[in-house]
Amino acid sequence: MRRCAFLVACLVVPCVMSTTSFAQTPISAAQAAAGWKLLASGNDTSAWRGYKKAGFPAKGWSLADGILKVEAKGGGGDLITKEQFGDFEFALEFRCSEKANSGIIYRCSEAQGAAWQTGPELQVLDDGGHQPAPEAKHAAGALYDMIAASGDKALKPAGEWNHARVRWSDGLLQHFINGVKVVEVRTDGEEWKELIAKSKFKDYAGFGMQEKGHISLQEHGDTVEYRNIMVRDLDAPLAGEVALFNGKDLTNWTFFLNDNGKMEDVWEVKDGMIICKGSPAGYIRTKESYKNFVLRLDWRFNPVTKKAGNSGVLMHIQAPDKVWPRSIEAQLQSERAGDFWNIEDMKMTTDAARLKGRNTKHLKANEQPVGLWNHYEITMNDGTVILSVNGEVVNSATDIEGLGGFIGLQSEGTEIHFKNVTIVPIAGK
Repeated sequence: MRRCAFLVACLVVPCVMSTTSFAQTPISAAQAAAGWKLLASGNDTSAWRGYKKAGFPAKGWSLADGILKVEAKGGGGDLITKEQFGDFEFALEFRCSEKANSGIIYRCSEAQGAAWQTGPELQVLDDGGHQPAPEAKHAAGALYDMIAASGDKALKPAGEWNHARVRWSDGLLQHFINGVKVVEVRTDGEEWKELIAKSKFKDYAGFGMQEKGHISLQEHGDTVEYRNIMVRDLDAPLAGEVALFNGKDLTNWTFFLNDNGKMEDVWEVKDGMIICKGSPAGYIRTKESYKNFVLRLDWRFNPVTKKAGNSGVLMHIQAPDKVWPRSIEAQLQSERAGDFWNIEDMKMTTDAARLKGRNTKHLKANEQPVGLWNHYEITMNDGTVILSVNGEVVNSATDIEGLGGFIGLQSEGTEIHFKNVTIVPIAGK
């Protein structure tokens, strides 16, 4: 068995490269299916304009062969996307000159004199040149002046490329540096308001509270380069997306339950959700078969009882229907979401260090507290499957049998809710 971390990085976000040569990484079929698009391709600056300007800055900024560069003391001002985003994911690579300081600012507006006065910021910094304290809220990856980056951050020095990613979805804000989550905070409660109130931004009306805004790359007087700049709008439907659950009924699904259970006694549609009572054991499954796809869904356990439990997403289900059919399970058990279960010896290759019998443990737990919604994104593409829980890759496998099959949601002992169940078949597969 082998670990697939490098492959995961390539498929989910652009790979981090430390060489000085450059060839722009194209968007893969899997990334396109998941909604990613490039914001700086070749020499095309059409996605950007200057802050409070009609077009791309006439000085200070340049784009050549996919590398977007801000020059030291270039005087071009901040750069912003023409498009605005609510829930989004943004990723790029950055390379700092010595002692460089800059930032990625998001959900910002043009209501103030500069972008940083309106939206939160992922700090871009040459930590080696500035030597910030470990707890500093101004070090690379930090939520600037609000939350320090975690101590397990692995930042490369000035002159080398680093990868940064920001994800803001359903009130959960996350920063990643070189694949490591360094900031996570909920923005839909009092904690967020208190963080703003204790920061330098407290005097800027509306700071951090906008539901939608631009993404900005800051001009801070130093030379910084960016490449493989990508974004996806998490509020927008994906191209080719199919709603497996229409929010009203289960017409696209069939079922199998132990003890001759009836579908309507276990599965209910209410308030745009699928509610599964959990007993008897079994599953609902799609009537159509799928081979290569991006599958997205939200799940939670009962928010009133807050009873933790078990369930799973079954993929490549093979006949006959039974408990449990030959398939690959993406686990939903509390604190184990992101595990794999290989059911009836479905062929797949996972990390031997995390494999025990038919179970491959996830890399880390990344669930919200019981009763809150969680988000699964599952990419199945050409023999590789990647599991992402709440925006973070937690497992992967390769060498999967190219069978295709049905997709199922398990009934496994505890009430569980599902919504926003969608699939995008991957083009050309």
